[in-house]
Amino acid sequence: MHAVVLDEYGSPDNLSWREFPDPVPGPEDIIVDVRATAVNYVDLVMISGTYQFKPDPPFVPGKGPAGIVKAVGDKVTGFAPGDRVLAMAEQGGYAELTPIHQNNCYRLPDSLSFADAASMALVYDTAWFSLVERGRFQAGETVLVLGASGGVGLAALQLVRALGGTALAGIANPDKADLVRDAGATAIVDLAADNLRDSLRDQVFAVTDGRGADVVIDPLGDDIFDAALRAVAWCGRMVVIGFAAGRIPSLKANYLLVKNIDVGGLQISDYRRRRPDLTAKCFAQIFELYEAGKISALPAVTLPMADFAKGLRDVQDRNVRGRIVLTQDG
Repeated sequence: MHAVVLDEYGSPDNLSWREFPDPVPGPEDIIVDVRATAVNYVDLVMISGTYQFKPDPPFVPGKGPAGIVKAVGDKVTGFAPGDRVLAMAEQGGYAELTPIHQNNCYRLPDSLSFADAASMALVYDTAWFSLVERGRFQAGETVLVLGASGGVGLAALQLVRALGGTALAGIANPDKADLVRDAGATAIVDLAADNLRDSLRDQVFAVTDGRGADVVIDPLGDDIFDAALRAVAWCGRMVVIGFAAGRIPSLKANYLLVKNIDVGGLQISDYRRRRPDLTAKCFAQIFELYEAGKISALPAVTLPMADFAKGLRDVQDRNVRGRIVLTQDG
């Protein structure tokens, strides 16, 4: 098969599109004929060698490909060749074929295209776990989504709206205001405002009658985390999912005590490994909401798989509105 192969950790320049051995299924594995795989920021982190999951090179990166089951292992139940599936793999998505354990494979609705399924992968499940599992969201609550114009952010905005909440979008680029409003934001919080420590809280309080956000989803960290913590409502929850803005923040526990705040984290790969039942529930609800027309796939640009370098470069340079999806012919 052809695949995008990383020979050495460090730079995307260490990737090449070339022949690579076909995967062989284990007893409980499925081989998926890949039709589409999204480019994710976390792919760049993995390529750099700084991600918590570090397979030995050479290997094929790429998470969450969508395609058609080509072969199954002897102990696989519930899947057969020809099934349309989403394969939530940690690696292997940038290839013509990828292996996946049956516990991490999900049958796609007939109405969901491969490209749209790939654009929803990793962002919608991360948003769902942040909101529903870690954030304990309840209908009627207000959710502040930081980095809201990114993939997880846009998915979270749609889910908040679909599940009966009020979504606030924290963004730094006003040119993306229309994007987050279309996804479900009822108000925008300017993350580029002066004196962010006070201005972020002031903006949130202004649209919540001084109460604050019940849930904050934070993929950014740095000074934005510090400012957003001050905007959490009494008994609110803050969920940390990344540090894209730079510094890994710390906090003073007395602030949590005074406002009865919970701060937690999400590393979604562990949920797929430790709680496949809950991950299956997550995708079942996502697909149900999709079929009901309450959420949609994120805006996406498609590129041939062989043009992976452009896709990674555009994600790295934040030169995209929505998602980039790599596709195979056929």
